[in-house]
Amino acid sequence: MTCGDGLETLLNDPKDPSHDPYETTETHLERLLGRALNSFDLPDSVIERLETALAHSTALYSSHHSAALHRTTYRHTYLLPDGSALGLWELVHNSGRGGAEQHELYTEEAEVRLAVSRLPEGPSPDWSGDRDGGTPSAGDGDLELLSSLFARPIPAQPRMYVPDNSDDHARRVLRRAENADRPGEAMAGRLRLAFAHHITQALGRQCPLEGGRDAGFTLYEHQFLLLDGSEVSLWEVEHTATPDGRHMCEVYESERAARDAMESRSRVR
Repeated sequence: MTCGDGLETLLNDPKDPSHDPYETTETHLERLLGRALNSFDLPDSVIERLETALAHSTALYSSHHSAALHRTTYRHTYLLPDGSALGLWELVHNSGRGGAEQHELYTEEAEVRLAVSRLPEGPSPDWSGDRDGGTPSAGDGDLELLSSLFARPIPAQPRMYVPDNSDDHARRVLRRAENADRPGEAMAGRLRLAFAHHITQALGRQCPLEGGRDAGFTLYEHQFLLLDGSEVSLWEVEHTATPDGRHMCEVYESERAARDAMESRSRVR
């Protein structure tokens, strides 16, 4: 981290296309938050701390380029008045409409890794959508295969709960849910007692729909450990099986409800 006059810093990654050696920390933070699609999802407490930052540094963390997908991850580190450092992870990718560049921000490395895993990379090698000479369709055969896919049980994995603002994480998961039958205030009340959580990706797949386009489905289990020792899960479905192909997030209290919703969404025409 290189600090100049007034404890403002220079970006140390010239590969950033928006590199400005004279940009202040305040301007840098405003630029990141302004262009990120999910800036509203960052905890208010984190934003408040970042607004007091004295200096910042940016470093390239990873980069991937293929014929269809370009993605880059940056690590932004901020020096706070108390001498501690606070980081933001920025994911830049071209999976928007027409290959438009999109930016996302996360406070944890694990979260940005999950975000990377959600990016579409084409149909899975073991998925075949060829029907009648190779034209994708969403006929009875496809729906039957989708039903079988969505019904697969989650492989057993050890739960490694992390105590990291878990009540706020639960609040953000519920806030981004768009489905009318999402968990209500009773569940939100219970999750205010969460002090640790664990995220498991249960399913991620591209599925062909009628009209020659694909829809991406991802299923996550957010597992919470409450102060009374009990465990609660939220099942989050992210998909693009919407009439206009936009990204949508839904949240359910049970795995069965989430998988039923995915099967239903696969019938979008």
